Amino acid sequence: MKKIIVISDSFKGTLSSQDICAIARESVPKIMPGCEVIGIPVADGGEGTVNCFIEAIGAQPVAVSVTGPWGERVDAVYARKGNRAIVEMASAAGLPMVGERKDPAATTTYGVGELIRHAIEHGCTEILLGLGGSCTNDGGCGCVAVLGTKFFDADGKMFVPVGGTLDKITRIDNAEAEKLLSGVTLTLMSDVDNPLCGERGAAHVFGPQKGADTAMVARLDANLAMLAATVERDLGKRVADLPGAGAAGGMGAGCMAFLHAQMRSGIEAVLDMVDFDAQLDGAELVITGEGRIDSQSVHGKVISGIAKRTQPKNVPLIAIVGCVGDGAEEAYDLGVTAMFGIDRTAKAFTEYAAESADYYRATLEDVLRLIAAYQK
Repeated sequence: MKKIIVISDSFKGTLSSQDICAIARESVPKIMPGCEVIGIPVADGGEGTVNCFIEAIGAQPVAVSVTGPWGERVDAVYARKGNRAIVEMASAAGLPMVGERKDPAATTTYGVGELIRHAIEHGCTEILLGLGGSCTNDGGCGCVAVLGTKFFDADGKMFVPVGGTLDKITRIDNAEAEKLLSGVTLTLMSDVDNPLCGERGAAHVFGPQKGADTAMVARLDANLAMLAATVERDLGKRVADLPGAGAAGGMGAGCMAFLHAQMRSGIEAVLDMVDFDAQLDGAELVITGEGRIDSQSVHGKVISGIAKRTQPKNVPLIAIVGCVGDGAEEAYDLGVTAMFGIDRTAKAFTEYAAESADYYRATLEDVLRLIAAYQK
Protein backbone atom coordinates (compact mmCIF):
# COMPACT_ATOMS: atom_id res chain seq x y z
CA MET A 1 0.00 0.00 0.00
CA LYS A 2 1.42 3.35 -1.06
CA LYS A 3 -0.87 5.97 0.47
CA ILE A 4 -3.26 6.03 3.45
CA ILE A 5 -5.29 9.00 4.64
CA VAL A 6 -6.25 9.19 8.32
CA ILE A 7 -9.06 11.69 8.86
CA SER A 8 -10.92 11.06 12.11
CA ASP A 9 -13.07 13.08 14.45
CA SER A 10 -12.02 13.19 18.09
CA PHE A 11 -13.14 10.68 20.69
CA LYS A 12 -14.61 13.28 22.99
CA GLY A 13 -12.80 13.51 26.32
CA THR A 14 -10.17 10.89 25.47
CA LEU A 15 -8.50 11.30 22.06
CA SER A 16 -8.21 14.42 19.95
CA SER A 17 -8.18 14.24 16.18
CA GLN A 18 -4.55 15.33 16.34
CA ASP A 19 -3.75 12.46 18.74
CA ILE A 20 -5.23 9.96 16.29
CA CYS A 21 -3.21 11.33 13.37
CA ALA A 22 -0.03 11.14 15.47
CA ILE A 23 -0.69 7.50 16.37
CA ALA A 24 -1.22 6.64 12.70
CA ARG A 25 2.03 8.32 11.68
CA GLU A 26 3.86 6.09 14.16
CA SER A 27 2.02 2.83 13.51
CA VAL A 28 1.64 2.69 9.73
CA PRO A 29 5.38 2.75 8.89
CA LYS A 30 6.01 -0.11 11.33
CA ILE A 31 3.66 -2.44 9.47
CA MET A 32 3.69 -0.93 5.98
CA PRO A 33 7.18 0.49 5.37
CA GLY A 34 7.25 3.07 2.60
CA CYS A 35 3.53 3.83 2.81
CA GLU A 36 2.73 7.54 2.76
CA VAL A 37 0.54 8.60 5.68
CA ILE A 38 -1.57 11.73 5.29
CA GLY A 39 -3.02 12.82 8.64
CA ILE A 40 -5.86 15.34 8.45
CA PRO A 41 -7.31 16.39 11.82
CA VAL A 42 -10.97 17.38 11.47
CA ALA A 43 -14.00 18.46 13.46
CA ASP A 44 -17.53 19.28 12.33
CA GLY A 45 -17.84 22.80 13.72
CA GLY A 46 -17.84 22.10 17.44
CA GLU A 47 -15.11 22.31 20.04
CA GLY A 48 -11.69 21.65 18.53
CA THR A 49 -12.53 22.94 15.06
CA VAL A 50 -10.09 25.85 15.21
CA ASN A 51 -7.19 23.65 16.37
CA CYS A 52 -7.88 21.19 13.57
CA PHE A 53 -7.65 23.94 10.96
CA ILE A 54 -4.46 25.29 12.49
CA GLU A 55 -2.81 21.91 11.94
CA ALA A 56 -4.60 20.75 8.78
CA ILE A 57 -4.10 23.83 6.60
CA GLY A 58 -1.42 25.74 8.45
CA ALA A 59 -3.79 28.47 9.62
CA GLN A 60 -2.47 30.97 12.15
CA PRO A 61 -3.99 31.20 15.63
CA VAL A 62 -5.28 34.64 16.62
CA ALA A 63 -5.80 35.19 20.35
CA VAL A 64 -8.45 37.68 21.48
CA SER A 65 -9.84 38.64 24.88
CA VAL A 66 -13.64 38.53 24.61
CA THR A 67 -16.80 38.41 26.70
CA GLY A 68 -17.66 35.00 28.11
CA PRO A 69 -21.14 33.53 28.45
CA TRP A 70 -21.67 35.21 31.83
CA GLY A 71 -20.10 38.54 30.86
CA GLU A 72 -16.68 37.67 32.22
CA ARG A 73 -13.47 38.23 30.25
CA VAL A 74 -12.12 35.08 28.60
CA ASP A 75 -9.27 34.31 26.24
CA ALA A 76 -10.41 32.85 22.92
CA VAL A 77 -8.67 31.90 19.69
CA TYR A 78 -9.77 31.86 16.07
CA ALA A 79 -7.76 30.63 13.08
CA ARG A 80 -6.77 32.71 10.07
CA LYS A 81 -5.52 31.71 6.63
CA GLY A 82 -5.20 34.59 4.20
CA ASN A 83 -8.47 36.53 4.20
CA ARG A 84 -10.36 33.62 5.73
CA ALA A 85 -11.12 33.23 9.45
CA ILE A 86 -12.38 30.11 11.22
CA VAL A 87 -14.30 30.80 14.43
CA GLU A 88 -15.83 28.28 16.80
CA MET A 89 -18.55 29.64 19.05
CA ALA A 90 -17.61 27.08 21.71
CA SER A 91 -14.48 29.13 22.44
CA ALA A 92 -16.57 32.08 23.67
CA ALA A 93 -19.96 30.55 24.53
CA GLY A 94 -19.24 26.85 25.01
CA LEU A 95 -21.10 24.60 27.40
CA PRO A 96 -17.95 23.55 29.33
CA MET A 97 -17.29 27.22 30.10
CA VAL A 98 -20.26 27.50 32.46
CA GLY A 99 -19.56 24.38 34.52
CA GLU A 100 -22.44 23.83 36.91
CA ARG A 101 -23.77 27.34 36.33
CA LYS A 102 -25.98 26.44 33.40
CA ASP A 103 -28.72 28.90 32.44
CA PRO A 104 -29.58 29.29 28.75
CA ALA A 105 -32.05 32.04 29.64
CA ALA A 106 -29.21 34.30 30.80
CA THR A 107 -26.01 33.37 28.95
CA THR A 108 -24.87 35.31 25.89
CA THR A 109 -23.14 34.85 22.53
CA TYR A 110 -21.68 38.36 22.74
CA GLY A 111 -18.09 37.09 22.75
CA VAL A 112 -18.65 35.18 19.51
CA GLY A 113 -19.55 38.46 17.86
CA GLU A 114 -16.38 40.03 19.22
CA LEU A 115 -14.32 37.28 17.58
CA ILE A 116 -16.06 37.80 14.25
CA ARG A 117 -15.73 41.59 14.46
CA HIS A 118 -12.02 41.30 15.26
CA ALA A 119 -11.51 39.12 12.18
CA ILE A 120 -13.43 41.51 9.92
CA GLU A 121 -11.65 44.59 11.24
CA HIS A 122 -8.33 42.88 10.57
CA GLY A 123 -9.09 42.21 6.92
CA CYS A 124 -10.92 38.89 6.82
CA THR A 125 -13.68 38.73 4.21
CA GLU A 126 -14.61 35.06 4.58
CA ILE A 127 -15.78 33.81 7.97
CA LEU A 128 -16.47 30.16 8.78
CA LEU A 129 -18.38 29.88 12.05
CA GLY A 130 -18.73 26.54 13.82
CA LEU A 131 -21.97 26.32 15.78
CA GLY A 132 -21.38 23.26 17.97
CA GLY A 133 -21.30 23.02 21.74
CA SER A 134 -23.07 26.19 22.86
CA CYS A 135 -24.44 26.99 26.32
CA THR A 136 -26.79 29.70 25.01
CA ASN A 137 -30.31 30.14 23.66
CA ASP A 138 -30.30 33.80 22.63
CA GLY A 139 -30.96 33.33 18.91
CA GLY A 140 -27.51 34.76 18.25
CA CYS A 141 -28.66 38.20 19.38
CA GLY A 142 -25.63 38.78 21.58
CA CYS A 143 -23.33 37.97 18.67
CA VAL A 144 -25.08 40.16 16.12
CA ALA A 145 -25.38 43.07 18.58
CA VAL A 146 -21.59 43.35 18.50
CA LEU A 147 -21.75 43.45 14.71
CA GLY A 148 -24.19 46.34 14.65
CA THR A 149 -27.70 44.94 14.96
CA LYS A 150 -29.72 47.12 17.34
CA PHE A 151 -32.54 45.80 19.51
CA PHE A 152 -35.04 48.12 21.23
CA ASP A 153 -37.53 47.48 24.05
CA ALA A 154 -40.97 48.99 24.60
CA ASP A 155 -39.44 52.16 26.05
CA GLY A 156 -37.29 52.66 22.97
CA LYS A 157 -34.13 51.74 24.85
CA MET A 158 -31.45 49.73 23.11
CA PHE A 159 -30.42 46.50 24.85
CA VAL A 160 -28.64 43.20 24.19
CA PRO A 161 -31.16 40.35 24.46
CA VAL A 162 -30.49 36.95 26.01
CA GLY A 163 -32.70 33.88 25.84
CA GLY A 164 -34.95 35.06 28.63
CA THR A 165 -35.50 38.56 27.22
CA LEU A 166 -36.11 37.92 23.51
CA ASP A 167 -39.78 38.68 24.15
CA LYS A 168 -38.80 42.25 25.14
CA ILE A 169 -37.70 43.12 21.59
CA THR A 170 -40.15 45.52 19.98
CA ARG A 171 -37.98 46.83 17.13
CA ILE A 172 -34.87 45.75 15.22
CA ASP A 173 -32.50 48.00 13.24
CA ASN A 174 -30.02 46.03 11.16
CA ALA A 175 -28.53 48.86 9.09
CA GLU A 176 -25.17 49.03 10.85
CA ALA A 177 -24.64 45.28 10.62
CA GLU A 178 -25.50 45.36 6.92
CA LYS A 179 -22.82 47.99 6.41
CA LEU A 180 -20.16 46.11 8.41
CA LEU A 181 -20.86 42.83 6.61
CA SER A 182 -20.84 44.36 3.13
CA GLY A 183 -18.30 42.37 1.12
CA VAL A 184 -18.03 39.69 3.83
CA THR A 185 -19.34 36.15 3.45
CA LEU A 186 -20.32 34.16 6.54
CA THR A 187 -20.68 30.39 6.35
CA LEU A 188 -22.16 28.44 9.26
CA MET A 189 -20.87 24.96 10.03
CA SER A 190 -23.36 22.72 11.79
CA ASP A 191 -24.33 19.06 11.88
CA VAL A 192 -27.96 19.66 12.92
CA ASP A 193 -30.95 20.57 10.76
CA ASN A 194 -33.40 21.47 13.51
CA PRO A 195 -35.82 24.36 13.01
CA LEU A 196 -35.87 27.28 15.41
CA CYS A 197 -39.04 26.47 17.38
CA GLY A 198 -41.36 23.63 18.26
CA GLU A 199 -40.72 20.08 19.43
CA ARG A 200 -37.63 19.77 17.22
CA GLY A 201 -36.50 23.32 17.90
CA ALA A 202 -33.53 24.72 19.78
CA ALA A 203 -35.12 24.93 23.22
CA HIS A 204 -36.91 21.57 23.28
CA VAL A 205 -34.08 19.48 21.83
CA PHE A 206 -30.98 21.17 23.24
CA GLY A 207 -32.27 23.28 26.15
CA PRO A 208 -32.27 20.51 28.78
CA GLN A 209 -28.59 19.71 28.32
CA LYS A 210 -27.87 23.41 28.82
CA GLY A 211 -29.71 23.49 32.13
CA ALA A 212 -33.30 24.29 31.17
CA ASP A 213 -36.14 22.61 33.07
CA THR A 214 -39.58 22.02 31.56
CA ALA A 215 -40.87 25.48 32.38
CA MET A 216 -37.76 27.20 31.03
CA VAL A 217 -37.88 25.16 27.82
CA ALA A 218 -41.43 26.36 27.17
CA ARG A 219 -40.44 29.96 27.90
CA LEU A 220 -37.34 29.84 25.70
CA ASP A 221 -39.26 28.27 22.84
CA ALA A 222 -41.96 30.94 23.04
CA ASN A 223 -39.30 33.68 23.09
CA LEU A 224 -37.59 32.28 20.00
CA ALA A 225 -40.95 32.24 18.22
CA MET A 226 -41.43 35.90 19.14
CA LEU A 227 -37.95 36.72 17.84
CA ALA A 228 -38.78 35.02 14.54
CA ALA A 229 -42.02 37.01 14.26
CA THR A 230 -40.22 40.30 14.92
CA VAL A 231 -37.53 39.44 12.36
CA GLU A 232 -40.19 38.70 9.75
CA ARG A 233 -42.00 41.97 10.49
CA ASP A 234 -38.94 44.26 10.60
CA LEU A 235 -36.57 42.55 8.14
CA GLY A 236 -38.97 40.64 5.92
CA LYS A 237 -37.17 37.34 6.47
CA ARG A 238 -38.73 34.02 7.45
CA VAL A 239 -36.05 31.93 9.12
CA ALA A 240 -37.82 29.87 11.78
CA ASP A 241 -38.27 26.78 9.62
CA LEU A 242 -34.99 26.87 7.74
CA PRO A 243 -32.85 23.75 8.26
CA GLY A 244 -30.32 24.48 10.98
CA ALA A 245 -32.16 27.54 12.31
CA GLY A 246 -32.24 25.88 15.73
CA ALA A 247 -28.50 25.19 15.82
CA ALA A 248 -26.62 26.59 18.83
CA GLY A 249 -29.65 27.94 20.67
CA GLY A 250 -31.09 29.58 17.58
CA MET A 251 -27.83 31.15 16.50
CA GLY A 252 -28.32 29.56 13.10
CA ALA A 253 -31.51 31.57 12.63
CA GLY A 254 -29.96 34.77 13.96
CA CYS A 255 -26.95 34.62 11.67
CA MET A 256 -29.10 33.82 8.64
CA ALA A 257 -31.52 36.62 9.49
CA PHE A 258 -29.13 39.41 10.45
CA LEU A 259 -25.85 38.49 8.73
CA HIS A 260 -26.99 36.82 5.49
CA ALA A 261 -25.12 33.69 6.55
CA GLN A 262 -25.27 30.46 4.56
CA MET A 263 -25.74 27.16 6.40
CA ARG A 264 -23.58 24.19 5.45
CA SER A 265 -22.94 20.75 6.85
CA GLY A 266 -19.96 21.22 9.14
CA ILE A 267 -18.01 18.28 7.78
CA GLU A 268 -18.72 19.25 4.16
CA ALA A 269 -17.32 22.73 4.76
CA VAL A 270 -14.27 21.29 6.52
CA LEU A 271 -13.56 18.75 3.76
CA ASP A 272 -13.69 21.50 1.15
CA MET A 273 -11.39 23.69 3.21
CA VAL A 274 -8.71 20.95 3.53
CA ASP A 275 -9.11 20.08 -0.17
CA PHE A 276 -9.97 16.49 0.70
CA ASP A 277 -11.03 15.50 -2.83
CA ALA A 278 -7.58 16.35 -4.16
CA GLN A 279 -5.95 14.54 -1.24
CA LEU A 280 -7.87 11.40 -2.24
CA ASP A 281 -5.95 11.11 -5.50
CA GLY A 282 -3.72 8.06 -5.23
CA ALA A 283 -5.06 7.00 -1.84
CA GLU A 284 -5.65 3.27 -1.42
CA LEU A 285 -7.31 3.48 1.98
CA VAL A 286 -8.98 6.07 4.20
CA ILE A 287 -9.30 5.58 7.94
CA THR A 288 -11.88 7.64 9.80
CA GLY A 289 -13.67 7.42 13.14
CA GLU A 290 -15.40 9.07 16.06
CA GLY A 291 -16.17 8.24 19.66
CA ARG A 292 -19.32 6.28 18.81
CA ILE A 293 -20.81 5.18 15.53
CA ASP A 294 -24.57 4.64 15.50
CA SER A 295 -27.66 5.65 13.55
CA GLN A 296 -26.88 9.36 14.13
CA SER A 297 -23.53 9.00 12.39
CA VAL A 298 -25.25 8.68 9.02
CA HIS A 299 -26.89 12.10 9.33
CA GLY A 300 -24.30 14.82 8.76
CA LYS A 301 -21.58 13.57 11.08
CA VAL A 302 -17.91 13.26 10.18
CA ILE A 303 -18.00 9.63 9.07
CA SER A 304 -20.97 10.08 6.75
CA GLY A 305 -19.44 13.19 5.19
CA ILE A 306 -16.20 11.39 4.43
CA ALA A 307 -18.02 8.33 3.08
CA LYS A 308 -19.83 10.52 0.55
CA ARG A 309 -16.45 11.55 -0.83
CA THR A 310 -14.68 8.16 -0.79
CA GLN A 311 -17.48 6.02 -2.21
CA PRO A 312 -17.64 7.64 -5.69
CA LYS A 313 -13.87 7.16 -6.02
CA ASN A 314 -14.03 3.53 -4.83
CA VAL A 315 -11.55 4.16 -2.04
CA PRO A 316 -12.07 1.74 0.88
CA LEU A 317 -13.13 3.49 4.10
CA ILE A 318 -12.50 1.92 7.49
CA ALA A 319 -14.01 3.40 10.65
CA ILE A 320 -12.12 2.87 13.89
CA VAL A 321 -14.40 4.06 16.67
CA GLY A 322 -14.75 4.13 20.42
CA CYS A 323 -17.74 1.82 20.24
CA VAL A 324 -20.28 0.53 17.73
CA GLY A 325 -23.87 1.39 18.65
CA ASP A 326 -27.36 0.58 17.45
CA GLY A 327 -28.03 1.39 13.81
CA ALA A 328 -24.35 1.64 12.90
CA GLU A 329 -24.89 -0.80 10.03
CA GLU A 330 -26.58 2.03 8.11
CA ALA A 331 -23.09 3.43 7.53
CA TYR A 332 -22.36 0.55 5.14
CA ASP A 333 -24.96 1.90 2.74
CA LEU A 334 -23.10 5.23 2.70
CA GLY A 335 -19.81 3.64 1.72
CA VAL A 336 -18.11 2.58 4.96
CA THR A 337 -16.23 -0.64 4.20
CA ALA A 338 -15.77 -1.96 7.75
CA MET A 339 -16.06 -0.79 11.36
CA PHE A 340 -13.92 -1.66 14.36
CA GLY A 341 -14.46 -0.66 17.99
CA ILE A 342 -11.39 -0.09 20.16
CA ASP A 343 -13.05 -1.56 23.26
CA ARG A 344 -10.86 -4.67 23.41
CA THR A 345 -11.87 -5.95 26.85
CA ALA A 346 -15.12 -6.57 28.66
CA LYS A 347 -14.99 -3.24 30.49
CA ALA A 348 -17.24 -0.24 30.67
CA PHE A 349 -15.92 2.79 28.81
CA THR A 350 -15.29 4.63 32.07
CA GLU A 351 -12.86 1.87 33.05
CA TYR A 352 -10.73 1.99 29.92
CA ALA A 353 -11.07 5.66 28.93
CA ALA A 354 -7.59 6.47 30.18
CA GLU A 355 -6.19 3.72 27.94
CA SER A 356 -7.96 4.91 24.80
CA ALA A 357 -4.73 5.85 23.02
CA ASP A 358 -3.24 2.41 23.60
CA TYR A 359 -6.47 0.69 22.58
CA TYR A 360 -6.72 2.79 19.43
CA ARG A 361 -3.12 2.02 18.50
CA ALA A 362 -3.60 -1.72 19.03
CA THR A 363 -6.80 -1.78 16.97
CA LEU A 364 -5.26 0.24 14.15
CA GLU A 365 -2.23 -2.01 14.01
CA ASP A 366 -4.39 -5.14 13.91
CA VAL A 367 -6.31 -3.71 10.95
CA LEU A 368 -3.08 -2.82 9.17
CA ARG A 369 -1.62 -6.29 9.82
CA LEU A 370 -4.68 -7.90 8.29
CA ILE A 371 -4.44 -5.72 5.19
CA ALA A 372 -0.69 -6.33 4.88
CA ALA A 373 -1.20 -10.10 5.17
CA TYR A 374 -3.85 -10.02 2.45
CA GLN A 375 -1.60 -8.03 0.13
CA LYS A 376 1.17 -10.60 0.51
